[in-house]
Amino acid sequence: MKPNHNLLAAFTGPLLVAFLATSAHAGLFEYDAILSGPNESPVNASPGTGFAVVDYDSTAHTLHLQVSFSGLTGTTTASHIHAATALPLSGTAGVATTTPYFAGFPIGVTSGTYNNTLDLTLSSSYNPSYVTANGGTTASAEAALTSAMAAGEAYLNIHSTTFPGGEIRGFLVAVPEPSSIALLGLGASALVFAVRRRKTS
Repeated sequence: MKPNHNLLAAFTGPLLVAFLATSAHAGLFEYDAILSGPNESPVNASPGTGFAVVDYDSTAHTLHLQVSFSGLTGTTTASHIHAATALPLSGTAGVATTTPYFAGFPIGVTSGTYNNTLDLTLSSSYNPSYVTANGGTTASAEAALTSAMAAGEAYLNIHSTTFPGGEIRGFLVAVPEPSSIALLGLGASALVFAVRRRKTS
């Protein structure tokens, strides 16, 4: 039996519009990163691990960072976000945010936590060379950084005395909103039900 394209369009059209509206709800975008030595470039055998949650608010122009890490073989010397790599989820890039580390980041330790918010309208939130290379203003730097994050071309890493080039890192990966996932599931269920009902009628 040929699929009924009118029926598919009737369900998927409104579903797509609703999904796009929900996923951009209030301009909040969450990214997660799993940090490890094997995720570094070049790869290393550090037993250190970490996890980061980065929330971008496009209305307030802020980047909220929550980072936890432990088991480093050396003590921390730096931490920041790099962007943009040439390909998603691979390669290296220059430092985009504050150098050598985020304000208040725990330095000289092998484990710790960090919770802070960067104001992306302030030049102090960026590496000066990143701003220069991306339009020369904080607005253009914000656009470049958030585009890199959305494309999977930005990573957060932690440098240490043992690995000055970076002991653990992880690419920032977008996290779908629970409401978006639920909406897609509901729409898919409705579509399957409608197709089955049509087959039996």
